[in-house]
Amino acid sequence: MTKSAPTFGSLLESFFVQRLMKQRNASPHTIKSYRDTFRLLLQFTQQRLHKQPAQLALADIDAPLIAEFLEEQEKSRNISPRSRNLRLAAIRSFFRYAAFEAPEQSAQIQRVLAIPGKRCTRSILNFLTKEEIEALLAAPDQRTSSGRRDHALLLVAVHTGLRLSELTGLQWVHVVLQGTGAHIRVIGKGRKERCTPLTRNTTAVLKAWKRERASSTVVFPSARGGQLSADGLQYILSKHLEGARRTCPSLVGKRVTPHTLRHTMAMELMQAGVDRAMIALWLGHESVETTQIYLHANLALKEEILSKSSMPGSKLGRFYPDDQLLAFLSGL
Repeated sequence: MTKSAPTFGSLLESFFVQRLMKQRNASPHTIKSYRDTFRLLLQFTQQRLHKQPAQLALADIDAPLIAEFLEEQEKSRNISPRSRNLRLAAIRSFFRYAAFEAPEQSAQIQRVLAIPGKRCTRSILNFLTKEEIEALLAAPDQRTSSGRRDHALLLVAVHTGLRLSELTGLQWVHVVLQGTGAHIRVIGKGRKERCTPLTRNTTAVLKAWKRERASSTVVFPSARGGQLSADGLQYILSKHLEGARRTCPSLVGKRVTPHTLRHTMAMELMQAGVDRAMIALWLGHESVETTQIYLHANLALKEEILSKSSMPGSKLGRFYPDDQLLAFLSGL
């Protein structure tokens, strides 16, 4: 008795439950991102094919349909090429799984996997100067409890380079403030655990904040005492950026996100001469090559390299004005 071909619905369910959750132990962020991609894809497919998602067969989701879906996402939702590639990566991951579960559909699957990603412009990383950092840290009103929380939050963000999710999910059990080895322990992207040391100043600020919020398990709680959301952290940063811009004009018009603070820490290490491999360990990068982006943004390093080069010089030419009559005719 031959085994019947799996339906698209059963394949998708087993992809999320068996492959992502059980086999790969994917993070909640990854699962959420993949879920949103397939929710949008199924809604698009339902409109195009007039079939309910539960009635779809794997053969219905072919390469032309996926290409149309990606194009529609760019036009109607105005997503960037980078976001388009993230959607495509989720779809490719599913079809690589389907290749083992439904080998009879290998030709269709290969055509889907052959859909190319779109090239996108990589802009130079944005980071803060020391004067901008000082202005931002001085912005919170430390006479209030929320101001002291915000000051400690921004200080930790700048001095450790933690990701947004690592900052909002940080708990006191992950913070060691006693002894000479004060540090923060986090499980970051890819479920990699790392320890980030704390400066004496940051340690002192956190100790004072911990005494004030001894009953809280979350290091930086929201106004209701729960965990800060990503939007909440962005609101805090935007709020104090407005105050910092009044004392630091270079911040006016500068786009600053929580990830900018992470880039700032990386650039501080880079300019201090720290090896790229150590910076990658500090930030929790999967590869040292990821740290290469900070070299491109380091203008001071490029100027240092230029000063050591021996480029051929040239003489400054002398300006000779045109004849008045010729200048008149040229201006007609």
